[in-house]
Amino acid sequence: MTETPNAPDTPAAANFVRDVVTADLAAGTFQRVQTRFPPEPNGYLHIGHAKAVSVDFGIAEEFGGVCMLRFDDTNPITEETEYVDAIVDDIRWLGFEPAAVVYASDYFEQLYQWAEHLVEHGLAYVDDQDSETIRAQRGGYGKPGVESPFRSRSVAENLDLLRRMRAGEFPDSARVLRAKIDMQHENMQFRDPVMYRIRHEHHHRTGDDWCIYPTYDWAHGQSDAIEGVTHSLCSLEFDSHRPLYDWYLAHLPLPSDQPRQTEFARLELTHTITSKRKLLQLINDGIVEGWDDPRLPTLRALRRRGYPATAIRAFCDFIGVAKTNSRHQIELLEWFIRNELNRTALRRMAVLRPVRLRITNWPEGRVEQVELSNNPENPADGTRLAEFTGELYIEADDFMAEAPPKYYRLTPGAEVRLRGAYFVRCTGYETDADGNVTEVLCTYDPETQGGQAPDGRKVKATIHWVSTAHAVDIEARLYSRLFTAEVPGERTGDPFDDLYRDSRTVVAGKAEAALAEVTPGQVVQFERLGYFAADHDLPGVFHRTVGLKDEWANVQKRAR
Repeated sequence: MTETPNAPDTPAAANFVRDVVTADLAAGTFQRVQTRFPPEPNGYLHIGHAKAVSVDFGIAEEFGGVCMLRFDDTNPITEETEYVDAIVDDIRWLGFEPAAVVYASDYFEQLYQWAEHLVEHGLAYVDDQDSETIRAQRGGYGKPGVESPFRSRSVAENLDLLRRMRAGEFPDSARVLRAKIDMQHENMQFRDPVMYRIRHEHHHRTGDDWCIYPTYDWAHGQSDAIEGVTHSLCSLEFDSHRPLYDWYLAHLPLPSDQPRQTEFARLELTHTITSKRKLLQLINDGIVEGWDDPRLPTLRALRRRGYPATAIRAFCDFIGVAKTNSRHQIELLEWFIRNELNRTALRRMAVLRPVRLRITNWPEGRVEQVELSNNPENPADGTRLAEFTGELYIEADDFMAEAPPKYYRLTPGAEVRLRGAYFVRCTGYETDADGNVTEVLCTYDPETQGGQAPDGRKVKATIHWVSTAHAVDIEARLYSRLFTAEVPGERTGDPFDDLYRDSRTVVAGKAEAALAEVTPGQVVQFERLGYFAADHDLPGVFHRTVGLKDEWANVQKRAR
């Protein structure tokens, strides 16, 4: 379903996890609060992870506790140090500092010893069947499971086989270690889940020390217990895993109190996919340029596009923490981005589709300095000077040779205000052989310096401009929704059926000289055009972060 939240000026949504932690502390269930954020280092964090990060770190911070960053590095085939470094960097960019950075691989020896403990107590066994057979024997909802023929092995035989598995005696997938629980249980997670599998793969931290690796379910709760986690906060798809989480912990000699797992709804946005597999397909197919392409929902991409981390966190706080999944409008996220940038971004003038404007009565060679506000929302940002001359660039859209009714910008005979400078009246225009406008001709009124007429006459439009002699070249990259449907793939089952392949437009523009002074990553408002972020690596390249128009207001109107 698509959720239509309240307007951003209403109270934030509830956070039921906060209520759970409050109740636990009041009841004495726990005396402190410790959480963890446990990503697998097999890709880059995306906007959905931003919510999980905000919940895990935010709850710990709110209750005076600590939050660990623990990498779930139990699958050496897909994990790389590159992703570890990127995840640490993204979390710090969001404004959180882990109490410690740890790894599930730190606990491989303890996990193995606990596996032997379960074998010794008749609660785990080695199975020689292949994965397809094991999967088929698990049955399904309403369909009984089939016990493995190796389920009745003796403790001694299971211990011997497990130790030989660890020693590397068997090839990949030859055997697995399974918990012995209940093959008829209504919860499929209890039907003798796999705990260890054989994989002769080089691990990014442990090298070749191990050739058996724990599954997520076996490593997760036990790692929580080793670290002293009190509240293990997971996304909703792990709801059915919680009984298994508790079962493992209940049958082990834990070093501290048993942690509690609580599940909350993931963050999903309209017009967005977050599947790592599908995002990788976009990259491999050349639809986008990489994991930091500004059209993607990865934190790397959002950062490059100019999304402020503080605005992302404010959005996550606003939507709250719920027990059921829902999809939030991307326009609401953009409202938070726009609201933050309106307060913080400096203003600059840029012309993205330039056409020349020549003031025919301007004194030859004359250059004036026009004082402009850097940010009217924050007077402390001061002012800047921009050069004004008789030859300017204006937006092509700000002139029409034959204008429709209610077109108030430049057209023959019409008068407009040039931002911070003078009134000009259009006297004509010139075209090329194909009829394209190449130059707009105007006269200026020297009595209107600063944009005010002494006789009190008014104009209905103010347009921006850039002096041709002082302009700097820029490249602006303009983005549309990567997926046209609110829920990509909802109609056909394939999100790529809703892919908009022309979602990026690149234009060569002109800008006032002050734009050359921005720092990599800095976001500025191109007046009348939107917010643009300077690329981190490509000088002169600017990515449109969001436009100036509040699309969230329109979404609310449609919802009503």
